[in-house]
Formats: sequence, structure tokens, C-alpha cells
Amino acid sequence: MQGTQPFEEIERFSSKATKSEKKIIAYILTHRSEVPFLSVSGLAEECGVGDATVSRFCRALGYEGYAAFKVALSKALSSSPLLSVTPMGEEMQIRIEDTVEEMARKLLANNISAMTETLFLLQADAIRQAVQYLSDARCVYCFGQGASGLIAQDAWARFSTVSPRFHTISDNHLQTCTVSLCSTEDVLLYFSYSGATRDGEEILHLARENGVRIILITRHAKSPAARYADVVLPCGSRETPLQTGSISAKVAQLFLVDVLVNEFCRQNPQDTSRNRERTARSVTVKHL
Repeated sequence: MQGTQPFEEIERFSSKATKSEKKIIAYILTHRSEVPFLSVSGLAEECGVGDATVSRFCRALGYEGYAAFKVALSKALSSSPLLSVTPMGEEMQIRIEDTVEEMARKLLANNISAMTETLFLLQADAIRQAVQYLSDARCVYCFGQGASGLIAQDAWARFSTVSPRFHTISDNHLQTCTVSLCSTEDVLLYFSYSGATRDGEEILHLARENGVRIILITRHAKSPAARYADVVLPCGSRETPLQTGSISAKVAQLFLVDVLVNEFCRQNPQDTSRNRERTARSVTVKHL
């Protein structure tokens, strides 16, 4: 079944679809270019059905789940097997016939759009609350998985120049061990673009059980991961499954990291200024 165009599969399936499934079909066929950017929770909310209903619908079409279904949609919407649909419209899609300069201009526009959207989504109260948690914490753990894990390491590297309380671990098993020993005095700064990974849900669930304050940076503010968070900071940029780890998504998350770091320094001026001087002096000997 998956060898045919997914939209044709959906139209054929509609004759035997349930009432809830028909809601999903209607939304997908009306918003074809938007669905690859939605999480399972996001699509479920738009359709007025449950997450499980969306998952069952995808399996009924012959896909392993929603993620596999989104990959098929992304391929169908691509103008070339090398390219993928973009959130900025057809005119901003990168094409084989583009010059290097045209490609670079489109990428720049996409990255600027990601930061602009992040700024639009930014809520000052949420930033201040997040930084208050960071300031009061005994330890702050910057965690994430996959591409989001790399952003977590960047966040730790940035914060480590102004405070010794920030830590990071890349291995998922060691993250779990660490969170199991955390308490209400600790904070978890968690990065998950999708907000819907098994590893992430396990860690966040354990953190919540131990009373750890959770700050989540994600694209999807109503994702499964967001249900565990004390503060959700949504980032801009929209990527399809064919764009996993896109630079624009990283740029959006790093922009939020920069905002958090600078607000942290503004709320703790004396300590962060002193620590910046100390870390700056410590690395001068490394320079030629």
C-alpha cells in the first residue's frame, strides 16, 4: 500500500473510514503542506480527536505509525527526491537548478524566519520564570536526545562560562541514572524539537516523580513532553521528517539559549561577571 501516493491511499480509505478518521482525512487533504510540520498531538488537536486515533489511522493505511506516515507525506510533497517541502512556500524551496548564491540566500531567509518566529512566540514571563528556576537551582542538567542533545551540550557550554551549577550528559542511560538521584533542588533544562520521543518521555516522567523543575525547549508546545514541564519555551522553525536536525531548527533553539543566558546574567550580575572574568583568564593561556 505504501508504494502508492499517500494522498491517493487516503482518498481510497475514506469510503470505509470511521467518523473520527474522516475528520483526520478532511484535515489532511485540506492542509496537505502543513501536516508534515505537525506532531501527532498537534494533528490530533486540529482534528478534534485523540492521539491514539491518529496513530491507529496511520496503521490502518499500512504505516508503522505517525512518523512513517509523515515521511511518506514529505516525500510526496517534495519537488525532487533531493529536496523537501519548506515552511516558507514553494518559492523558497531549494532546487537543483539554483545557483550556490540562490541556495545560500534561501537558507539565510529560512534561518532568519526561524529566529523571527521564535521571537514572536517568546513570552517574557516564561523566560523570567525559567531563569528564576535556573538561579535557585542546586544543579541544572542540560539534556536532550539526538540533534537536540547537541543543542543541550551547546547550552551547557554557554552557561558553564558564567556558573558552575550547569552540567550535561550525552548518554541516555547515564541521563536516566542522574535524574533518578535528583530532587526538588535541581532543574532539568530539556531540549526536544518534537517533544515526542520515548527516551525523552522516560526521563521527563522520572524527573517529575522526583519533583525536579523542568524547563522544556520544543517546537510543539502541546506535545507529550510539554505535559511534564513547569515552563515551556517554544522555538520557531518548522521541519519535516526529511529535514531532521536542520540548521534553522538549531538556530531557533540556540536563540532561546542565548536569551536565557543573557537573562541569567542580568538576574545574577555580580556572580556572572566575576565568573566570566575567571573563565576568560583561564583560557588565555590556550591562545597562541
